[in-house]
Amino acid sequence: MTEWITTIVEQMGYWAIALLMLLENVFPPIPSEVIMPLAGYTAADGGLNIMLVIISGTIGTVTGAAWWLASKCGERRLKELADRHGRWLTLSASDIDHIDDGFDRHGSWAIPVAHIIPGLRTLISIPAGLFGTSFPQFLILTTLGSAVWNSILAAAGYFLGQQFSAVDRYLGPAGLVIMAAVLLYYLYRVITFKPSAENA
Repeated sequence: MTEWITTIVEQMGYWAIALLMLLENVFPPIPSEVIMPLAGYTAADGGLNIMLVIISGTIGTVTGAAWWLASKCGERRLKELADRHGRWLTLSASDIDHIDDGFDRHGSWAIPVAHIIPGLRTLISIPAGLFGTSFPQFLILTTLGSAVWNSILAAAGYFLGQQFSAVDRYLGPAGLVIMAAVLLYYLYRVITFKPSAENA
């Protein structure tokens, strides 16, 4: 995976970084923990500007967020989808109520905090859109959270410099492990899924 990402970044530059970070929101097994350090290393090697790497990654993250889709879908429609296709979505109507309660408790600051937690960063825009976070507020908080996280990851690749090649030997297998873990967790959720009691 790392060789593929490195090749794309070298060929397409900042566009590739933005696109890959956008895709992370759609296809989480392409993790920012791999994309941004590789882009940072490319910047350290003289191929890119580190500040533009961070900006490109942040633009990609914000662009890929699903706030608009979730806000248009609405909670009622999502529950209808969960009732019909809950097993494959691994989501029941009661799960949606729990998410709503949690979002109310922790407030909008869950949005930037979620960007440092694998898995949550790709999902946080859905409850934000569903449960009433305004678009300007969502945009500011998502930009803040993703910029901080992308800066940390890109700086790690940048300052490791030539030592990054040693780390790279572990990133490839780590990426495959992440993809396998996500797939296995999804299959586990499908197999053990239980619909809401009222819909059982």
